[in-house]
Amino acid sequence: MIYDYKVKTAKGGELDLSEYKGKVIMIVNTATGCGFTPQYAPIEQMYKDYHEQGLEILDIPCNQFGGQAPGSDDEIHEFCTLHYNTTFPQMKKADVNGENELPLYTYLKAQKGFEGFGEHKLSALLADMLAKADPDWDKKSDIKWNFTKFIVDRDGNVAARFEPTADMAEVEACIKALL
Repeated sequence: MIYDYKVKTAKGGELDLSEYKGKVIMIVNTATGCGFTPQYAPIEQMYKDYHEQGLEILDIPCNQFGGQAPGSDDEIHEFCTLHYNTTFPQMKKADVNGENELPLYTYLKAQKGFEGFGEHKLSALLADMLAKADPDWDKKSDIKWNFTKFIVDRDGNVAARFEPTADMAEVEACIKALL
């Protein structure tokens, strides 16, 4: 269950996800130098709009995709607050794939696998790039790129996975339906 996991905060503490029992949680791997980085703005807006109703955001910076989160935890936090006025907490930068991936991500990917990039102007570009690295990329549940979002319902179930190409209005509709 999601509440069995802990993640490191950017300041070196530990967040026990059991503290979020009864909340809707968006877990997102982020990067400051990505074409999807502007998604920080709608994510922050959702946090402002729905936090009082029970939405929590777990922002987990990750440098595994194109080296697009190269800074320290403090530098990433400074960038996000300066450029996007983020107020939700950021966790320590971590891996979401591979031998050093967070156990939380092992669990999330087992619950909701990759189902495609959908209709987005960058879908074909991402698919081509990933296919060059791994011909079976689309059959694996791995995180494909920055800003993949998992939505967890109030009972701790992984309700949805949204790829970075998903329309943010769909992400918001999912969250609203679970609140």
